[in-house]
Amino acid sequence: MLELERKLRANDREYNLSFKYATNAIKTSKYNFFTFLPLNLFEQRFSYACFLHQVIPEISSLSWFTTVVPLALVLSVTAAKDATDDINRHRSDNQVNNRKVQVLIDGKLRSEKWMDVQVGDIIKLENNQFVTVSARSWSRSRSTTHRPHFGQTFPLLLLSETNLKVRQALPVTGDLGDDVSKLAGFNGEVLCEAPNNRLDRFAGTLAYAGQKYALDNEKILLRGCTLRNTEWCFGLVLFGGPETKLMQNCGKSAFKRTSVDRLMNVLVLCIFGFLALMCTILAIGNYCWELGEGSAFTLFLPRQNGHDAAFSSFLTFWSYVIILNTVVPISLYVSVEFIRLGNSFYIDWDRKMYHSRSDTPAEARTTTLNEELGQIKYVFSDKTGTLTQNIMTFNKCSINGKTYGEETGPAERKQHTETVDFSFNPLADPRFTFHDHALVEAVKLEIPEVHAFFRLLALCHTVMAEEKKEGQLSYQAQSPDEGALVTAARNFGFVFRSRTPDSVSVVEMGRQCTYKLLDILDFNNVRKRMSVIVRSPEGKLSLFCKGADTIIYERLHRSCAKLMDVTTEHLNEFAGEGLRTLALAYKDLDEDFFLGWQRRHHEASVAPHQREAKLEQLYEEIESDLLLLGATAIEDKLQDGVPQTIEQLSKADIKIWVLTGDKQETAENIGYSCNLLSEEMNDVFVIGGNSPDDVRQELRNARGSMKPGAAEDCAFLPARILGKSAQAIADEAVNGDFGLVINGHSLAHALDRSMEQDFLRTACMCKAVICCRVTPLQKAQVVQLVKTYKRAVTLAIGDGANDVSMIKVAHIGVGISGQEGTQAVLSSDYSFAQFRFLQRLLLVHGRWSYLRMCKFLRYFFYKNFTFTFVHFWYAFFCGFSAQTVYDELFITLYNLVYTALPVLGMSLFDQDVNDAWSFQHPQLYVPGQLNLYFSKMAFFKCALHSCYSSLVLFFIPYAAVGQAARADGRDVADYQSFAVLTQTCLLFAVTLQLGLEMSYWTAVNGLFVVGSLVMYFAVTFTMYSNGLFLVLPSAFPFIGTARNTLSQPNIWLTIGLTSILCILPVVSYRFLLAWMGLSISPTVLERGTGRRLSSCVVDVDFLPRRRFIVLRLREPTTERASGGGGGTRSKLKPHEASPGLGLPG
Repeated sequence: MLELERKLRANDREYNLSFKYATNAIKTSKYNFFTFLPLNLFEQRFSYACFLHQVIPEISSLSWFTTVVPLALVLSVTAAKDATDDINRHRSDNQVNNRKVQVLIDGKLRSEKWMDVQVGDIIKLENNQFVTVSARSWSRSRSTTHRPHFGQTFPLLLLSETNLKVRQALPVTGDLGDDVSKLAGFNGEVLCEAPNNRLDRFAGTLAYAGQKYALDNEKILLRGCTLRNTEWCFGLVLFGGPETKLMQNCGKSAFKRTSVDRLMNVLVLCIFGFLALMCTILAIGNYCWELGEGSAFTLFLPRQNGHDAAFSSFLTFWSYVIILNTVVPISLYVSVEFIRLGNSFYIDWDRKMYHSRSDTPAEARTTTLNEELGQIKYVFSDKTGTLTQNIMTFNKCSINGKTYGEETGPAERKQHTETVDFSFNPLADPRFTFHDHALVEAVKLEIPEVHAFFRLLALCHTVMAEEKKEGQLSYQAQSPDEGALVTAARNFGFVFRSRTPDSVSVVEMGRQCTYKLLDILDFNNVRKRMSVIVRSPEGKLSLFCKGADTIIYERLHRSCAKLMDVTTEHLNEFAGEGLRTLALAYKDLDEDFFLGWQRRHHEASVAPHQREAKLEQLYEEIESDLLLLGATAIEDKLQDGVPQTIEQLSKADIKIWVLTGDKQETAENIGYSCNLLSEEMNDVFVIGGNSPDDVRQELRNARGSMKPGAAEDCAFLPARILGKSAQAIADEAVNGDFGLVINGHSLAHALDRSMEQDFLRTACMCKAVICCRVTPLQKAQVVQLVKTYKRAVTLAIGDGANDVSMIKVAHIGVGISGQEGTQAVLSSDYSFAQFRFLQRLLLVHGRWSYLRMCKFLRYFFYKNFTFTFVHFWYAFFCGFSAQTVYDELFITLYNLVYTALPVLGMSLFDQDVNDAWSFQHPQLYVPGQLNLYFSKMAFFKCALHSCYSSLVLFFIPYAAVGQAARADGRDVADYQSFAVLTQTCLLFAVTLQLGLEMSYWTAVNGLFVVGSLVMYFAVTFTMYSNGLFLVLPSAFPFIGTARNTLSQPNIWLTIGLTSILCILPVVSYRFLLAWMGLSISPTVLERGTGRRLSSCVVDVDFLPRRRFIVLRLREPTTERASGGGGGTRSKLKPHEASPGLGLPG
């Protein structure tokens, strides 16, 4: 039965058990000792379903071990992986469930396991201890800064933030303290929301002693958090085990599949259809043969009773399904997982992606998306903390129409400017620097507006202060912005000292003041502002508010119009310098008005329905007719290497969109600073319309400027087979580079269903896009829009909780482990510490992974198709009897032993160019975006090549041994000799093909290739020996065949001829490409110029219609630079003899 609301009573287990709430035990494991085998086999039912029909004697012409050995290997490897994962989950569950916590039972505190805690229990938590359940904060100790009933939590597991969150108890329960007898006698009842996964809200009421008290998110401790700055805390258990918000958020994430996976699924279906076609052709052939030749053959092998030609063809169909099913071997998927795992380790082990300052390595948090990293077309990035350092410093401000901090500028100017002396303030932070002495003078002159400005900064926040020694303050802020503003107020004489749930202590110019904290109207992504209502020591009621300037301006009194215009100019100047801005305002409150508002606020806070809407209406009422004080400007510097990274990614034809909550001017300035926007661009369009019609017209005007005469309607790409339902919008080429900047309110209209395609068309024609003032939801909507209507791979990168939505929506999510905590990291597929590592992740690891996977798939299909097609041709010469052309042992070991390690070696170690060349020529990344290395056309070419090779491998040996004789005159044209010759030719041919595919030879690769051939001959001569035949004659019938066959010179000539003929088309094709100047082989480059590549420069151009990349070699020459520097300057000229070099599509 669906639970709509939760009722519980403190200290009454019998009452609470009647509701059958979940216990606090958690279970994330899938199996136990008894269910592992049946459940795991059921999950792998597709694997053994492909094999089990092969053991039916009537239709199988293969021995049991050809089925059991591959099946056992596949099932064992998968089961071992699943068992290991589940054992780790069991260990984690046991560790968590058996943790100890003190529970109040029968008037005494008892140590109980976490799993035994029940809803309605009162538990005791201590400092630095994990929160056992989702509990309501009941009472707290005096913390290290002497704040009664007040503390902080460090959300380690659930919120995944490294900054502290303030949580406080209700005064009515806080007064109970740690008196066990009072706590045991408490019988309050809680009515709250049902279990859900919303981390940002909670609604409930506490009924006690005839009164109702509101419960919200600020009074709830969530399971997985850690208690800090408080010696102890009592809490009432509201949710346990699987009903806690932590476990509610541990649901299955959407499984991400790569484009290669989706293509493979389509190809596998096509292959199954082709398999059915081949088997049907051979079954028809068997029927015709039985009607014709079969009647005479029955003299040698009589038919069984009831087996006519039709029934024989039916059995033949299924027999050939068994023999030819190697076109889709189940080992393909196992091999793919091994390759992905290996390439994931390369990312984890890459020292060049390790950030030593924070001791943070790169981490591949998934192993299924590596090759997708080589196909990224769109990158969606947050700004703060992703492109910037998220280390805030108070830089400038505007107070009552006057700006301060004008002398702040580049580092060179700061070095020649005397910093402000804060020695007058004994509580100043020595690390804080400021360069405008006028602001300190204004503070000392006690200008009222300046004092009010800093008083607001000292009061309107949720920062926690810790003072271990007298005068040594340490601030813990929920965001770096708040910490920077409170620190600035501290240095200018308004020192935030401490706080309690109902008061804030501030030292104002050396005078201790305690303000009574009446209410906090907290910040969220919708409100975009924060307010506090305080009573001064003199009894004056005031509301202080800070937030985004657009939000504050809407709530100002009309008398502030002139000041607002001046402040707006200052804000634009600050934003133009790339500074983050906030507007500050205040309001004095009437006592009677506030009392009435407070009463209505209490009624709304305990309302069972529409509580949030009612509270928001009250917030709007009191946050009106504000008086403007000024604005702040905070500097957030770019991370190292960001401009270079964006420039490299742009050269790789990757389009970068920045989605930020900052002002337009700030975002534009950062865009120019990080090379996202440039002065060389033809134009940068700004979309700022306030109505749908204005936005649509601005988008069309921009599109017309970029491409005059562009059609009004979108051009759609042809629908894909088994593709997504929405039609993809085709890319539109433009002449020149353009940028697009769009505001949040305009973006809201642009994302409407009626306009989203217009917006997408215009944005995709631009080289760079910046979306300003966007919400987390809008970030996800933008990413989803591109995913829906573009055939392109998207990547989202961010560092904070507000980036989680777009990280989960994108094909690839990347988390930056920075100042905002690790929630983005925990939701991501890949993580590292700095944005600059993104270029190595994509241009090196991504491109290599994509290239290796494509080579693996092409070669894997080639070797298995070739192996299988030989059976098909042989069927026409064996009466369609489903006899195999190879020895059964060879069939068993072909994919498992003889060809497994060489292809894995290529897939793990191959490189077409090294990492330095990947950075030097980022345009080499483009083929991955276009799916040039593996596509339906590439698969079709692979199948044609396999068909040709199989014809050579069957008919050349067939003709060679048909009339051949040994040196002693004996005949070699027997089935066993033909089987040995054919399988040996096959193995040599596919091995040579592998050598042609491999670009980068290592000792390991060489060992795998040579070792596989050595293994083949060792196994063959051993299994065909006299000794094994004497031990078990029925299992080893090929006695002496290898020795007799491979000792003949004509056999080796046949092997050589078939191998050469199989690789001849590939060698000829590549020779023609090189001769026509369409090859990017480093060897061709080096030989064609007679110089090493390191001394040359390559221009890379992309020609869409010809579908290949053209590289032109240029010779670097130097000339003496003009001027007195005496240095040299590189001058490039085209090399006369070097043709265009390209990669064919």
